[in-house]
Amino acid sequence: MPHVAVNGARIYYEERGEGTPILGIHGTGSAAVFWEDAAQRLSDLGRVIVYDRRGSWRSEQPEPYEVTSVAEHANDALALLQELDAVPAVLIGRSYGGTIALELALRHPESVLGIALLEAGPMGLSAAYDTWFGALCSKLDEIARAQGVERVGEAALREILGAWEELPETWREVFAANGQALLAEIRGEERVSDDLDIDALEVPALVVTAEASPEAIQQGSEALARTLPGARAVRVGGDHAIDPAGADVRVFISELLAR
Repeated sequence: MPHVAVNGARIYYEERGEGTPILGIHGTGSAAVFWEDAAQRLSDLGRVIVYDRRGSWRSEQPEPYEVTSVAEHANDALALLQELDAVPAVLIGRSYGGTIALELALRHPESVLGIALLEAGPMGLSAAYDTWFGALCSKLDEIARAQGVERVGEAALREILGAWEELPETWREVFAANGQALLAEIRGEERVSDDLDIDALEVPALVVTAEASPEAIQQGSEALARTLPGARAVRVGGDHAIDPAGADVRVFISELLAR
């Protein structure tokens, strides 16, 4: 399986297709395995790269791994793209992965062609989202102490998707294994660096919000869409697990490539 050394960690990645690079950034507790179908469908548009972020699934987990930040993951994403000679790239980020994409685009706009943000929720834009996120962090920390870190992913998915037993076995396996990474990410909070201004974004952006997500997540995503200059905002059916290769994302990428 392909790995590359990135900022002191071995990162697992996969590639499909050729042409303009398209980087998929998964959300908290997740992994590239959830993007396999979407990556295949997007590969007719360009060179699709998906990876397991630092500490997740097939990538190396630092020891100890108590806390991380959006900025650290954005640095990893840029280093991965540079190592693979894949800049500039289109970024697609789901949830926490969307905030990583936003941080990277704000800090290194020359390396980014555009960003598709699938219910990203950078803190500081919506009081409702910030309150919900803080409560979730406290709840998951308590579950880790009382029941073990392997139960953290289950609790997160029950809160966000309202499901667990009925989910595919791979989902349950990955989220159970990624409990420590999930905790490290939410402890560091989902926010862009203090020296960056979200309303100063220089690259095209698509913001996708799902109609069946928890209300606080929807409010966070909608607040982001209002803050980003010139962002295209769309609402889709379904829950927080928004399809990275959905019709709106494909249209957005096609328009970027046509420029």
